[in-house]
Amino acid sequence: MSPRSPSVNEELRRRSRERLLQATVELVGERGYEATTLADIADRAGSARGLVSYYFPGKRQLLQSAVHRLMHRTLQAALEQEPRTADGEELLARAIDAILGLARDQPVLMRTHMAGILQADGFVRCPEQQHLAELLRDTVVRHGSLDVESDYPLLRALLMGAVFAVLLPGAPMPAYALRAELFQRYGLPWELGVPPGDEPSGGTGPVSRSSPAESGR
Repeated sequence: MSPRSPSVNEELRRRSRERLLQATVELVGERGYEATTLADIADRAGSARGLVSYYFPGKRQLLQSAVHRLMHRTLQAALEQEPRTADGEELLARAIDAILGLARDQPVLMRTHMAGILQADGFVRCPEQQHLAELLRDTVVRHGSLDVESDYPLLRALLMGAVFAVLLPGAPMPAYALRAELFQRYGLPWELGVPPGDEPSGGTGPVSRSSPAESGR
């Protein structure tokens, strides 16, 4: 048998890493952070325990990469949903709804992620985080920003603050109130994106602005 080519090996490594990230999202969402071990993650992913350490320096870094991957994939799906659009307001509305939707639909996972960011190790810069940043930055550009270097980090901070407020133990704010505040700040009509009560949630439902009847749903 001839040895595998470098491109094949690279693809196998990519798939292995993806399985670990997906297993992390699933297990932490089901059991919580403390009850999930690296061995559990490796078993769920069908990988050798040593591969986790090969790709990630620790469980906290693995979790942040896994959540950034989930956020990137969720945001990308929302922005590319049918009907496709190049409208900057609609894209920003979808982005806001996608991120708030994750806070609502994945509270254990997102609360753990936010807690990790606030710890001493801070924010992990990884390929998944970079993909998320590029997508969110492009949304700011498409919305018509004249100062992307200021507007992108501000939007990122506002979204992180909204997620924190939704997940705050003992004093959570309703997602619809935070959505209203963000939509007002950016001058977005309420009917854009996926207004509360529409299905499916999380910025993944179809949107149409072709008629008053449709936009008023």
